[in-house]
Amino acid sequence: MKKSLLAVAALGAFASAAQAQSSVTVYGILDVGYVGGNTRIANGPNTTAAPSASLSNAVSNTNYGAFTDSAQSTSRLGFKGTEDLGGGLSAFFTIETAITPNAANAISSATTANRQTFAGLKKNGIGSFAFGTQYTVIHNAVSASDPGNTNNMMGNVIYDKATAISPSLAQSAQTTSAAPSANAYNGQQNNTSYVVRANNMLSLQSDTFSGFQANAMYVLNNKNTNQTAVAATASGYTAATGTSNSTAWGLGANYTWQKLLVTANYQNMTDKSGYTLSNASGIYSVGAPSMGGYGGADATGTNDKDNQQYYAATYDFGILKAYAQYVNRKTMDVNNPNNYIARTAQQIGVRSYITPTIETWASTGTGKLTISTAQNGSNSFVGGASTAGSNSGKFGGFQLGSNYWLSKRTNLYAIYGQQRTSNQQYATGANQTSYNSNAYALGLRHTF
Repeated sequence: MKKSLLAVAALGAFASAAQAQSSVTVYGILDVGYVGGNTRIANGPNTTAAPSASLSNAVSNTNYGAFTDSAQSTSRLGFKGTEDLGGGLSAFFTIETAITPNAANAISSATTANRQTFAGLKKNGIGSFAFGTQYTVIHNAVSASDPGNTNNMMGNVIYDKATAISPSLAQSAQTTSAAPSANAYNGQQNNTSYVVRANNMLSLQSDTFSGFQANAMYVLNNKNTNQTAVAATASGYTAATGTSNSTAWGLGANYTWQKLLVTANYQNMTDKSGYTLSNASGIYSVGAPSMGGYGGADATGTNDKDNQQYYAATYDFGILKAYAQYVNRKTMDVNNPNNYIARTAQQIGVRSYITPTIETWASTGTGKLTISTAQNGSNSFVGGASTAGSNSGKFGGFQLGSNYWLSKRTNLYAIYGQQRTSNQQYATGANQTSYNSNAYALGLRHTF
């Protein structure tokens, strides 16, 4: 009898210990407040006609303002957990979805609401791996080296947010959809600097050794259907239908020494599908290339190759922290590399606590957007603009912000951002286009 009681007690103690080694956390952010601003476009394209149609000497001025949400951080709800498997090995998972407090459905079932969903294993002293929808290596590096902490207001040329927080408040042609719209060629559409997250990803992350830490990712989403006959005619060539291959890979390295952080990252994404292309003029009737990950989304593209790189350094001087950043992205036609769109930007910034409860930041940056067309003078990456050859437009912006911390989890914030674009002649014979925008936000953010 005593032995049985001892056995039951031992089993109960073991079960309690095993249960204590597992944990699940519910977390999230609710960010609400007021957002207002102004957008001014001179000589912009006619949004009711083809992108090549320009409104000569016309100026479009839009003002907006509303009680809305997610100006500083995207509102979200998440679940994450870990389980200690023993011997320094643990399992982990994360499920995170976006929340839209002012929408009819606060928690959406749309694919864009999936911010992160993954599971993996970690070994102490070595590193970890995970499968699922995850942030790219560049976005993880930007999150650690951005003076604005990747907020959703405009003025940041690295993590660029040109449109209003709510698409309904934005000018109709400045959309947050997954493809560039008629007058959104200004180099700061809605986070076109790099792809933020990707589906079907295997991520690898090492522990830190002598200040060095490495990251890698591989994305695989292939579907191949064999075709017994490939159509080839005098006027063109038709690729095997049913082929859809989307792959990506990325590498990143971080070095930390005392108060210095240096990061270097590169990622490459290639999307292929069936197409019909005229050898004579290079015109697509099926499968014209489109950018993947436009607006930072996890959407794949069509017949494109997307190269992205990011370099940054931060140094904490004690009274303030200084930031320097550089990003480069070039998306080209898989079948014609002379047909491309390229964007480069550089930015400096500072962040500091004026008092134990008042935090401020500031950033300023510049960049250049280049559009190149080939053969028939059409570039489907920007909606079929008809400029022959290549042309470039310059852009810039700055952002000021402040937090008043009521507690470790709750803060009031004020953010102002401004950006400009000039000399972008995206259509043959059209006037040069300029864009000038500003936005400000006052809000409350609570994390839990």
